[in-house]
Amino acid sequence: MEFLTDLDPLLRTFWFVAIPATVIFAIQTIMTFIGVDSSEGLEADFDSNLDGGDAPFQLFSFRNLINFLLGFGWTGVSFYNLIPSKIILIVTAVLVGALFVYVFFLVITQLMKLSENASFKIEETKNKTAEVYLTIPGNMEGKGKVLISVRGSVRELEAMTKGEKISSGSAVKILSIENESILLVEKI
Repeated sequence: MEFLTDLDPLLRTFWFVAIPATVIFAIQTIMTFIGVDSSEGLEADFDSNLDGGDAPFQLFSFRNLINFLLGFGWTGVSFYNLIPSKIILIVTAVLVGALFVYVFFLVITQLMKLSENASFKIEETKNKTAEVYLTIPGNMEGKGKVLISVRGSVRELEAMTKGEKISSGSAVKILSIENESILLVEKI
């Protein structure tokens, strides 16, 4: 790193920020891909609550600091000879650093959407309409089957009715759930 000693102090500062931030960013990225970035089993030795609640993104975190310093440092190094005003250069570097944090925020929010729980819950069928697939015998004497769409997924579920027999192809309304798996329906 002997080449840094001959540089202007501002440019040297940008290099001293960019190089360690890049190394730490590379280590964080590698640790993320191999699954070592979780905080399970780690305990801090202070009494402050920095948890942030249920928010998926914490503004003041070590990862965001590194993202900011990465954008700040490399912008300063890259634009040092292109922007003659040192104040404009520093402001530009700060803005790009903030942009890095914002882009990371956008990426995290998009990734959080992928973790949505799409598991089926039979309770979601109440008061919905369905189509009879296999004839439902009347007076609770047997079971038939209905096709129902829940959250964009079509399900085939067992159904019974208190009324008269409901033939295949008829539209029904789900009234309740019996024995945690059988729909009680009525013809519409």
